[in-house]
Amino acid sequence: MNNALDGKVALVTGGGRGIGAAVALRLAQDGADVALTFQRNQQRADDVVEQIKRAGRRAIAIRADSADPAALTAVVDRVAGELGRLDILVNNAGAFLLGPLEQLSLEEFEQTIAVNVRAPFVASQAAISHMPAGGRIINIGSNVAERTVFPGFSLYAMSKTALIGLTKALGRELGPRAITVNLVNPGATDTELNPADGPNAGTVNGFTALGHYAAPADVAAAVAFLAGADGRYITGATVNVDGGFTI
Repeated sequence: MNNALDGKVALVTGGGRGIGAAVALRLAQDGADVALTFQRNQQRADDVVEQIKRAGRRAIAIRADSADPAALTAVVDRVAGELGRLDILVNNAGAFLLGPLEQLSLEEFEQTIAVNVRAPFVASQAAISHMPAGGRIINIGSNVAERTVFPGFSLYAMSKTALIGLTKALGRELGPRAITVNLVNPGATDTELNPADGPNAGTVNGFTALGHYAAPADVAAAVAFLAGADGRYITGATVNVDGGFTI
């Protein structure tokens, strides 16, 4: 526990599991009160909330579909209202739809863009009306935006690449308000969706310089740094937390 984020309020979309849960817990450990969204698994989201509360911080979990702009805007407003402010927004929720180009449907295209591109835009747009100077927006992307070594990633890689432009443009626009905007690109991270002992792990590890998957806490540590006071002069940047996958 430390007090680097004492008095701050953070919202982590998709914070009920995986990287999002690790981010929510780390921000709470650093002193922030944390709200998180989830779409399906109430129990997992409640477990994260209970861990945050045991750490002495306030926490709420809100069911919301990031593909629904009105619902996402309502979440941002609710968090600012219930917790009294909003200092940190982590756009983590994502859609991970893969497949050969000729097999991807327009419905899958729309879903991916809605969650991976439109949702960070909408949430950021809603958040800045609440954020004071010193606010932080941190987008969670993917290393495949910079290096795509496997087939079937065209839709996902396209959507995550869009976050690079959004991050840079918002960093420029919000700089005069002392709000920083940055992008964290995880590589292979040990989660249920992509376990470090999965069937393709050996191949993936071979593309990294360090030779192993990240833990969710590794990604959360980068987010916490950017969210804290030591990240105050970093904006519009992309931080790759991928074990050297992109070098």
